[in-house]
Amino acid sequence: MTGLAPPDLGDVLAARRRIAPYLRPTPLYRYPALDALAGTRLWVKHENHQPVGAFKVRGGVNLLSQLSADERQRGVITASTGNHGQSVAYAANLFGVHAIVCVPEQANPVKVESMSALGAEIVFHGQDFDDAREYCEKQSAEHGYRYVHSGNEPMLIAGVGTYALEILQTQPDIDVIVVPVGGGSGAAGACTVAKAVRPSIEVIGVQSEAAPAAYRSWKGRALVTDVTSTFAEGLATRTAFDLPQRILWRLLDDFVLVSDDALRAATRTMIEKMRNLVEPSGAAALAAVLADRERFAGRSVAIVCSGGNISPAQLTQLWPDGQR
Repeated sequence: MTGLAPPDLGDVLAARRRIAPYLRPTPLYRYPALDALAGTRLWVKHENHQPVGAFKVRGGVNLLSQLSADERQRGVITASTGNHGQSVAYAANLFGVHAIVCVPEQANPVKVESMSALGAEIVFHGQDFDDAREYCEKQSAEHGYRYVHSGNEPMLIAGVGTYALEILQTQPDIDVIVVPVGGGSGAAGACTVAKAVRPSIEVIGVQSEAAPAAYRSWKGRALVTDVTSTFAEGLATRTAFDLPQRILWRLLDDFVLVSDDALRAATRTMIEKMRNLVEPSGAAALAAVLADRERFAGRSVAIVCSGGNISPAQLTQLWPDGQR
């Protein structure tokens, strides 16, 4: 257990002030074609419109803006399947900090190219995120880098929670917020904001059934490790994280699993109906809504499109020959 104190609404408001000079609020749009499919009023929070194409950049800017002079000099190291790494690389570039990002050997090339272009040093290690994370932690201990964990960081959670502030500021009558879950920082941030602003707002987390560690940890109120075979790398964590889980145990209303087939279908649907690029993890919230339309009928629902960093190979695989 980390023993870290979870952020509160005041921390999220402070994060909003810190990131405002660097990141603009992202749109919250409705699409009639999606409303028709879902059978309800569906608002899409477009975190795929961030400079690095994903929500996590909010947390990276908030955290790196608060580093001490000593931490900046030592440099930072982190592990990521891509979006968290882009967040750290983007913020490190802003604040003149050397960043090392450890990624799995088969990491999404779109995300790797982005991190490299932002000036981060990329280290490939292992088959999945947790292999890269374990190697990263050893490197941090050996060389004295400031380790930026992708979940157990209150300032990351406070930073990403700012998207929930924007949702409720733009559309105050939202009844439900549906959030993809990998490590859980996005859902933890959404819960922190929603329950402080209006406790009746329902917050639902969504994970792939092919990578259910966070889901099983939430259900059992204990951290577990599980397999990860999902193609949606943004959801692919084998080990649940303590700080996000403690927040989710206390504040998350429900947690659901969707199949990888449902993720593929939802990704295709969002690309076709919204004319936006969406990565599979970013379509998880829509997949959950379409899987249980009756639950959401007649309600005002915000779904978080957490990222749009889909590779050309992933795009090709979404449409079998003859359906393009």
